Amino acid sequence: MTAAAFGAVTVGKALAAADGSDTAIALLDDEGTVVGWTQAAEQLVGYSAGEIVGRTADLVLAEFTHMPTTTGFVEQCHVRNGWSGTTEVCHRDGRLLDVCLRISMLRGEGGARRWLVSLTDAGVLHGDGLNESVRGPLIAGTPIGIVVRDLQLRCTWVNDAMGRHDGTPRDQRLGRWIRDAQPDHSADVLEALMRQVLQSGTTKVHEYRMWQPTGLGEEHPFSVSFHCLLDADGQALGVCVISSDVVENQQTSERLALLGEAGARLGSTLDVMQVSQELADLAVPLLADYVAVDLEQSVSFGEGPPVRIGAAGRRLPGLRRAGLASISHGVPESPWVRGELVLAPSVSPLTAVLSAGKSRLEPALDIAPGTWVDEVPELGHRIRENGMHSLMVVPIRARRTMLGVALFVRTKNSVPFHGADLVLAETLVRRAAHSLDNARQYARQHTAALTLQRHLLPRRLRGGMAVEVASRYLPADADHCVGGDWFDTIPLSGARVALVVGDVVGHGLHAAATMGRLRTAVHTLADMELPPDELLAHLDDTVQRLGEEECDVPDQIPAVTGATCLYAVYDPATRRCTMASAGHPPPAIIDAQGRVVYPDLAAGPPLGVGLGDPFESVELELPEGSLLALYTDGLVESRGHDIEEGMDRLGSVLAQPGRSLEELCDIAMQNLPDHALCDDVTLLLVRTRALSPSRTAFWTLQCDETAVRNARDLAAEQLAEWGLECLEDATKLIVSELVTNAVSHGTGPIGLRLIRHQALTCEVSDTDSCAPRTRLARTTDEHGRGLFLVAKLSRRWGCRSAPGGKVVWAEQDLPVHPARNRRPPDRKPSTPLSMGVGPTGAVAA
Repeated sequence: MTAAAFGAVTVGKALAAADGSDTAIALLDDEGTVVGWTQAAEQLVGYSAGEIVGRTADLVLAEFTHMPTTTGFVEQCHVRNGWSGTTEVCHRDGRLLDVCLRISMLRGEGGARRWLVSLTDAGVLHGDGLNESVRGPLIAGTPIGIVVRDLQLRCTWVNDAMGRHDGTPRDQRLGRWIRDAQPDHSADVLEALMRQVLQSGTTKVHEYRMWQPTGLGEEHPFSVSFHCLLDADGQALGVCVISSDVVENQQTSERLALLGEAGARLGSTLDVMQVSQELADLAVPLLADYVAVDLEQSVSFGEGPPVRIGAAGRRLPGLRRAGLASISHGVPESPWVRGELVLAPSVSPLTAVLSAGKSRLEPALDIAPGTWVDEVPELGHRIRENGMHSLMVVPIRARRTMLGVALFVRTKNSVPFHGADLVLAETLVRRAAHSLDNARQYARQHTAALTLQRHLLPRRLRGGMAVEVASRYLPADADHCVGGDWFDTIPLSGARVALVVGDVVGHGLHAAATMGRLRTAVHTLADMELPPDELLAHLDDTVQRLGEEECDVPDQIPAVTGATCLYAVYDPATRRCTMASAGHPPPAIIDAQGRVVYPDLAAGPPLGVGLGDPFESVELELPEGSLLALYTDGLVESRGHDIEEGMDRLGSVLAQPGRSLEELCDIAMQNLPDHALCDDVTLLLVRTRALSPSRTAFWTLQCDETAVRNARDLAAEQLAEWGLECLEDATKLIVSELVTNAVSHGTGPIGLRLIRHQALTCEVSDTDSCAPRTRLARTTDEHGRGLFLVAKLSRRWGCRSAPGGKVVWAEQDLPVHPARNRRPPDRKPSTPLSMGVGPTGAVAA
């Protein structure tokens, strides 16, 4: 059975209970004493008429016991003109039964009152998914006519709704037979049915459908049921006749079915605009002729703090129209289309609901000139032009947060909204609010995840003059677009660049946060100019320390459950690339002819496992234009295929000389295995460049008193060759200080190298492995100011280890418009000293 069919069956049962069929009936006097009972009531609660008639209803009805006195509850029912809802009744054997209870007030001659109590087992209505506080008012909103007749079938008690059914006033019905109020052939049939019920003494229901004229001159079908009332002796006391409008029952049935449908439709998406539109579509035309759903404008984007209900001193939230529906084509009632900001009048039902957070029902909308509808002329014009006459405004709330409002309007339907309509509207909105809150939370998490990703992954890859770079990243957590993979290019001194790719086990926000910590650690270690194997060793220590810290916190998810990393450094001056791996697959290297090789790289242990094994570096010489592909295993490994097969597939895809890096990235992603991603996919493509010999100059200086003077002269001549005379004074000072330190602390030859790339780099190498450091010199000290001066004259400086010693370097910004070179760029500077282009940090022989 479909959900809709099941809902229809359940609704039918609910309405049968509402109109009196299969229902236990009891008649109470004005003090709450039972004066009439039915066999159906005995079957429900176990008490016979002889046991219950003459006793107060609190013997059975637990609801009566909530008041200090039974008469107090009766008076409360009188104020509310009855009572309906779900409650418990006490069975004769002590059990408590859940029932749907309806108490209706009856009037007799002289203003006397009686109370008709109808009870239905709530188990009959279980399974429709509707809260009893919702179903009760909806069913209670369907008026039923009640008449109690004596043994001679004269009317003794009647409710007000009966007069609205057949147009007969109460004073013209009391004390009279049915043929007096209904002088047609149906009266004989009805009298025969009532006498049959009285003679049988049972509560068997007889249904008879008839057409009765209404006060509007129309005809409506009514469903009528008859119940025999028993006295304390179990004898027939009279007959209770319950009639209900079939048309209104059908409307209530449709509305209850609508609520069942709303639960399925409104929870099927996490798009706030779609949820809003579905809410509007559900309510038209069954509840309203025109519906507009306006959301607080930050809800759609998941940004900004939530608007709290009842917050003092706050401005009313801005609204954006998110849902529209109308019985008229083109929704002519709305001045705003979906997505536009709504201009709400300062004094209106809408602003009142936004301020108080409570629903507003205006059965008759006041649209007289000078009222709030004229504050927005276009809105006032639409209201009058389309005949809007009845209005409900319901706040959309979730967890004390104002998400927006829903407006329900009647135009063509001349019947004003009433309380039952508001109950239905609030129920629909409440269900939509749950879905909207879920969608808002998702939007906020999605926005936070994207923001996290933007901050964790590089916004722009910088290859400088060393490499051309392109990348792709595809997380397995497609909902949040974040994962544990990362890649990076980090500019280093001397025009070199570090290439990094890493993989944290898992995916989602937690893995992304861990990845961010590791990426930061790699940047910090890279700034220390460590070689790849030493950098991975330090990174491994960092990961182990993070894991130990998390283990000290109870119930804390470990920061790192496993990670791999590949770190490489490429020097465009020497075309040498040094790399090391921590459990990561080797890069693919493709030459200009399309030949693919995977270097024999020792895959060290993954980060944080604590094995203590050393990491090994491998140094390769790469021809200019070589393509390096750094990736994570999600790109080459899949279910049913081993990693070697994936690496071969990647190599064949990338072996296409002449393709741009962006094209190769796209092709590689398009050739992923045809299955749902179970791991993040990362690809970093690098095409190497070689630094022209004309951009570098290298000299070997003797470690004596002439080294400083010679170094200054050589640097000045080279700057003139490059047209950088404007940097001569600063460069000569930097060279003097660095060479002076090398002479003071070294014993062997001193190397001096100038590199012109995106900056001017001055490098001085010596045989001393001790790294220099700045110190605060006192006024009486003769030394200690050299590195301080270098730091002031350069944009940055540093030191890195090199075979046989160290290299101290300093960078200066190039002028925006350097002077024209005085010599051809390929001409080498002439000098009596030995010159040549050597590797970074190497000391020329």
